[in-house]
Amino acid sequence: MSPYSPATPFRPRALTRLGQAIALAMTAALVGCQSAAQVDSGPAPAPATATLKRAKPKPIFQVEHDKRQPQDLWARMRDGFQLQEGIDVNPRVEQQRLWFVSNPDFLLTSADRGSLYLHYIVERLEERNMPLELALLPVIESAYNPMALSRANAVGLWQFIPSTGRYFNLRQTNLYDGRQDVTASTNAALDYLGKLHDMFNGDWLLALAAYNAGEGTVSRAIERNERLGLPTDYWNLPLPQETRDYVPKLLALSEVVSSPEAYGVALEPIANQPYFKIVEINQRLDLARVAALADIDEDELYQLNPAFKKRITLDRPQHLLVPTAKAKLLADSLSSMKPEELLSLRPRQVVFEQVASAAPSPRRSYKVRRGDNLGTIARANKVSVSDLQRWNKLTGKHLKPGQLLVLQGGAGGNSATSGDASRRSTRYTVRKGDSYYLVAKRFKVQPQHLKRWNPRLGKALRPGQTLTVYVDR
Repeated sequence: MSPYSPATPFRPRALTRLGQAIALAMTAALVGCQSAAQVDSGPAPAPATATLKRAKPKPIFQVEHDKRQPQDLWARMRDGFQLQEGIDVNPRVEQQRLWFVSNPDFLLTSADRGSLYLHYIVERLEERNMPLELALLPVIESAYNPMALSRANAVGLWQFIPSTGRYFNLRQTNLYDGRQDVTASTNAALDYLGKLHDMFNGDWLLALAAYNAGEGTVSRAIERNERLGLPTDYWNLPLPQETRDYVPKLLALSEVVSSPEAYGVALEPIANQPYFKIVEINQRLDLARVAALADIDEDELYQLNPAFKKRITLDRPQHLLVPTAKAKLLADSLSSMKPEELLSLRPRQVVFEQVASAAPSPRRSYKVRRGDNLGTIARANKVSVSDLQRWNKLTGKHLKPGQLLVLQGGAGGNSATSGDASRRSTRYTVRKGDSYYLVAKRFKVQPQHLKRWNPRLGKALRPGQTLTVYVDR
C-alpha cells in the first residue's frame, strides 16, 4: 500500500522528514545545474584515453630524486641497500661485524683502493636494479685490489677463476687478462650474480653463497635438506665454512657502512661522480708514455688498466680507462698527433738484463726558481735538456716557480731538497695490494716524490718492503 493513500493516518513527523528530503533534493539539483553551466561554458572534455595520449604525466618523482642526489657516494650506496630487510639479529653476522670494527684499517685501505672503481660499479648495479651491497663484494673478495691473486688462481677485483672467466668471455693471454679488466670483469660478475639470482628463485643470499662456492655445491646442500625435511634457506644449509662466513661478512660490512659513526669507523667521503672515463685507442701504446703525454701518474694509469700485464696495450680491448680530469687532454692529443708522432708512444724493446745490471745514477732534486728555464737548469747541472724532460716526464718546456725537478748524474751529489729538509721522515712497510699511487695518496704526497725517496725499490712494490716517506712537520 502506498504511504500517501487516504487510508493512511496523518503523521506530523513523517511529513517533516518528507519536507526535509524534498528540500535536500532541490538543493542538490541547483548545485548540479550550476556545475553543468560551468562545464558548458568551455569546450567539451576529451575522453580520458585521448587525454592520456596527448599529455604524458610529468616525472615528478624522478625530478625530486635528481635534486636529492647525494654528493657522497657512500650515501648513494646506503639508499640502495636491500639485503638487510627481514634479517633479525644473527650471531654469525655479529661475529663478522666485530671483526670489521676491530680491524678498521682493512676497511679503510679497501675503500681507498676502491675509490677508483666504486662509482662505476654502483652505476652498473643501479642499471640492473641490483642491491647496492654488491658494490662491497670486492672488499670481501680482493680488498679492492685488482692485482689480487688467490691460492685457487682467482684473479682481480671479483676473483674469477680461469674457467669461469672464460665462460663469461674474459680473454686471458700472456699479455692481457680480462679478469683484471675493471669494466669487463665488473659486467661479467654482475652477469654471473644475476644468473645465480634467477637460478635460486630470486634469493640473493643463496646467489651469493653460490658465487663463492659454486652453484653445484649450494644445489646439493638444498637437495640434502629437502630429503631430510629441513629448511632450505641459506642460514640452515650445510655449506663449507668459508661459504658459511661469506654472506655474513657482506651483511656485516654493509651494516658498518650504513652507520660507520656508530661503530667508530671514519669513512673518507668519495665523490659521487665518475673517477674515470673511457678513451678509445686504435694502436699499440706504452702506458708509461701515455701517462707522460697526458700528465697522468703512471702507477694510477696502471691501477685503472691492470689487465695489461706488461703495461703495453697488446692483445687488448680498444680503449683505456683514464682519470676523468685527464681524459679530454689524452683524447685530443691522440687525435691531433701525426702518424710519425704516434710512433713515439709505441712500446720499444728493452734489454731487461742490461737495465738490471746497470748501477742507478745518483738522484737529487732541484726546486725551480723565478726566471729558471730548462736550458739554464740543464747547463748548471751538466745534463741535457732532453734528459731533464725524460726524467720528469715533461712534454713541453714550461716550468713553474716552486716546481721540483728530478736530476740524475751530472754535477752535484745526493742531497735532500730544501722541501725535504723541512719535513720529517717516517717508515712505511708495504702491504699486500699496495702501490706507489695508493701509498702516496695515503700520506698525501706525490707518487713521483715517493719514487724519488726510494730509488732502489723498482717500479712495482712488494709486501714487506720498507718505504721512506717525508711528511710535513
